[in-house]
Amino acid sequence: MKRVPPSERTRVSIERLLEEGLGAEGPRSELVRLATQRIIEEILEAGVEDVLGRSYYRRREAGQEGSRNGYRPGRLKTSEGEVLYAVPQVRDVGSGLLHELRDQLKGRTESLESLAVEMYARGCSTRDIEDLLRDKDGRSLLSRTSVSEVTESLWQEYRAFASRDLSEVKPLYLFLDGIAERLRPGAKREAVLCAWAITEGGKKVLIHLAPGAKESTDCCRQFLEDLKRRGLGDPVLVATDGAAGWCRAVEECFPFSLRQRCLVHRMRNLMAKLPEEIRAEFKEAAKAAYEAPSPALAEVLRDDLVARFERDYPSATACFLEDFDACIAQLQCPPSHRRAIRTTNLLERLFREERRRTRATCNFFGERAVLKLMYGAVIRASDRWNGLQVTELELAQLQRLRKKLRDDFRQAHAPVIDEANSGSTTHRLLQQD
Repeated sequence: MKRVPPSERTRVSIERLLEEGLGAEGPRSELVRLATQRIIEEILEAGVEDVLGRSYYRRREAGQEGSRNGYRPGRLKTSEGEVLYAVPQVRDVGSGLLHELRDQLKGRTESLESLAVEMYARGCSTRDIEDLLRDKDGRSLLSRTSVSEVTESLWQEYRAFASRDLSEVKPLYLFLDGIAERLRPGAKREAVLCAWAITEGGKKVLIHLAPGAKESTDCCRQFLEDLKRRGLGDPVLVATDGAAGWCRAVEECFPFSLRQRCLVHRMRNLMAKLPEEIRAEFKEAAKAAYEAPSPALAEVLRDDLVARFERDYPSATACFLEDFDACIAQLQCPPSHRRAIRTTNLLERLFREERRRTRATCNFFGERAVLKLMYGAVIRASDRWNGLQVTELELAQLQRLRKKLRDDFRQAHAPVIDEANSGSTTHRLLQQD
């Protein structure tokens, strides 16, 4: 840690505090102080680089003037206590810019504190801070309206996102999952439901993020019906974990779509029912069936696994057979797409990053604050998603599959719809179709 700037050491302290978790007001105050300290140190260090024309620990080149001369302590009083930060010193060169930067920071402790919590809860990097806070000369400074610009605009951005028209989104594959968050101080964790899709153009798009109370059928159904009301069309395939609420809601709201059971979740279920010595062999056999070249071959491999393991491991075999058709639904899609659509892994990774950032503050804010912090973290992570290549031939194949699914469903269900169910989602969809 000797050859790193003070802001980097402060960052390590912040990460350590986040890893330990925050369960009391004291640690939260420490987070505010550390985050404020790092923002100040980053701004001052950037100013030194501008003055000297070189980064930290870079040697002076010919024609360059000035040199670093260590650091001295600076102090800033805030409502969370005194913030100590490192002030870089330079010699043999004018340091008017540094004085100006420090003057800009004076008297803005409220903005610094609010910005510090918001930035780190959202997972913003130094570049995010620099891009958001620039003065008329393009330098990275704290704006007088930083609190409203960062926090209130983020909430308005989320509201627009959660109510936008989805008719222009043409989903081929839809992925659904939920994460438990503490939306109210002192309350139990509640589900926040999330949906993303792969479109006909191969783009991965975040569709929706909304509180769902719990992953019950009613909550999941309302979540999906909201998407359909806003114009989202039927995907070819919908991937979920094994939550019964999701499974039933998908079958009701997207009866013309394949339902794919996340294979990562299913494999975890299988391994939990097996002794250590047999797990590798069973997993290899199950994986061969799930990733077979065709549904017909998958069924052959399914029967082979049952014959090999059912007598000694009946509970694992029963778990393997449960919902097997949903586990191999992806085998009806183009081979090059199957790896991307047989799990909800992208959401799992997204939730891990989101949880790392929001767990620091979710106990101290209401539903509105938690949702906007989650949205800020999730939407920025989704910007880095890589797309899926969808060729014209593959798109035509999927369109034929989509038509077949509709025809099969209509043939199997339309003649026997009971009048008592005439108000159901499925009935309405058939009537529309």
